[in-house]
Parts: sequence; C-alpha cells; structure tokens
Amino acid sequence: MKKNYLLFLIVVFVTLFHVGPSCWEGVEPVSKVYFTKDISSAGVLKIYEKIKDSVKGDKIGIKVHFGEEGNRYFLDPELIKGLTKKINATLVETNVLYESKRKYTDSHIKLAKEHGFDFAPIDILDSTGAVELKAKGLKYFTSVTVGKTMNKYDTFIIYSHFKGHKSAGFGGAIKNVSMGFATPKGKLAMHRAFIPDYNGKECINCGDCLKACAPNAITLKPVKIDKSKCIGCGKCIAVCPKKVYTVPAKNQTHEVFLEKLVEYAKVISENHHMVYINVLANISPDCDCVSNAAKPFIKDIGILASTDIVAIEQASHDLVDKMCDCEDAFLKVNKVSGKNQIEYAYKLKMGNKKYLLIDIDK
Repeated sequence: MKKNYLLFLIVVFVTLFHVGPSCWEGVEPVSKVYFTKDISSAGVLKIYEKIKDSVKGDKIGIKVHFGEEGNRYFLDPELIKGLTKKINATLVETNVLYESKRKYTDSHIKLAKEHGFDFAPIDILDSTGAVELKAKGLKYFTSVTVGKTMNKYDTFIIYSHFKGHKSAGFGGAIKNVSMGFATPKGKLAMHRAFIPDYNGKECINCGDCLKACAPNAITLKPVKIDKSKCIGCGKCIAVCPKKVYTVPAKNQTHEVFLEKLVEYAKVISENHHMVYINVLANISPDCDCVSNAAKPFIKDIGILASTDIVAIEQASHDLVDKMCDCEDAFLKVNKVSGKNQIEYAYKLKMGNKKYLLIDIDK
C-alpha cells in the first residue's frame, strides 16, 4: 500500500515538472505582507526585520510626513525614531504646492522639529532643485519631476500613514511616493486633473476656503471657483465646515487624478529602490496635510510591511474595511473611493493584489 502511494506521488510530481510553467498560467502571484498589532517603536523595529534583507546600501532615506501645522493626527515621531537611529537614516520630504510652512524649506524643517522629528538629519529633497525622470508607455506623463537630492540614497523606506484623503479617497504608500517625492511642479501636474464641484447654498461665508486657496481661485457671495487659477489641491474640500466643495460628481476627473498619482509613483519607484511600511493608526478621514483634520473614525489596527507597493495598499485597505465592517471605508466617510489607485497600479504591473498576510505576533 505504501509503495503504491509513493509511486502515485512520484507520478504526480513528474507530471507537474514535465508540464512546466504553462500549467500555472492564469494563476496570480502572491506577495508577502507582514503584520503586527504592536504600534510602537519596538513594533516598527520588529516588522522592519522582515524586509531588511531587501534594503540595499548604506545611505537610507525614510520618506515621512511631518504633519501640517495644527494637525493632531500625524504619526507620533517616536514610532520611527528607533529605526531611524538604528540604521542611521535620514528623514526625507519635499515642499508642498499650497501656502503653508511646509512650502518653504527653512520653515518646513523648523515645523518638523517642532512636531518632534528632531532626532535625525532632515533632507528636503527639492530644496536644491529638481530632476526629471523619463517615462514610457503611460497615459499622462512622458516624464516626472522629483527632488534633486533623491540620487543620494541607495534605498528609500516609504513610511506611510494609511488614512483618508478628501480628494484621493485614501493616502498610503502610492500617494506617499507620488506626491511625496514630486516637486511643486510635479504636484501641480498631478492635481491639474482635479477641479472640485461646489454648491454655494450651504456657504456661511466663514472664509476658511479663501485662506486655504493659495492661487486665490475662490470667490464668495456667490461661491465660485476660477478654473483657470485652480490648481486642484483639494484644500477647499478639506477645510469647508459645510461641505460646499466636493469631489466632481461625474468622478471622471477624480479617476484621472488617481491614475496620475499612480503613474508618478510607478516612474519614481522604478528609478529608486524602495520598501514599504504602512501604519494603520490615527485613521482620520483627512490627510496629515489638513490642519483641522477630523477625528479618527475607527480604532487603530497595526503596522504592515512589504516589498510590494500594490499588495501592502490592498492589505491595508482590506484591514480598514474589515474594521469598518463595510466594502469601502473611505467611500463611506469621504464619499469618494481611492480603490482605483490599487487597480491601476496593478494594471501597470507595479505589484500583486493577492497577498499572504503574515502575522508576526504569532
């Protein structure tokens, strides 16, 4: 009996080996995504151990978000402090498009330190200029513009706060790469697809949108957006207490905006070596760039790490949806879905949607 069973296994193995890779056609690859519930400095160090073999070289940049002035929900700098010191990394960012302390290098660095990021060197990558990276076969871009000093680094750890975003649905690793490394010129090129809709009936003339609108594209009494001036940054959507400004109803420009985010991320990640850490904590409907961000709408979940940008975004969204007990948590809270970021990135072969979630706490 044992001999017959052994012979059967040998036949099966030889048959599969003989058929070769063609027998697996149509089977989608699976990427590893590591997970821990330990949202602490120790948790970051522990999960980094699972991807550290994919980190190349000695010059490491950690792409972070220092938080807008007044924002209460950006990630606690203590979380990344231990890892930064252990690997002797530099914290990297770029200046923003809209009017803010984060628009100018000196005040950007000063704000970062005020927010607790004072334990490592800070490099504002576009402070000395920009470089263009060539792109091929994309719908929107033949080149992308990034900070000049990106070329100093061997590997970037994309350390992302996974949370909502009023224009993009959610902000995670894809947005942290695209908007995070782009110069203001590049940020404008992505945002140009996005002109908000507006309905002035609910306007209370508080003026918050006027203060947030860097190009002075908004006028009140009646509410109007000058499309020739609007840069599509979405700040008016984020700050308006009466939701006068919304994502375009037809959603066509919104999808273009998401696809532009992905195309920028694709070009940048293909030109620079990267690994990814997403932190699912302080999950606000709003981005860290919003000074008066809304309170988190679900409980903290944990930290994820992967070498696959698509898989980590898919896993992060799945965990948030599960916690929210809905199909699209950010569509529910922001009335806009960001899932096309994942779909388009997968279409562009940036990674796998299927993943194996490995709980490192067990």
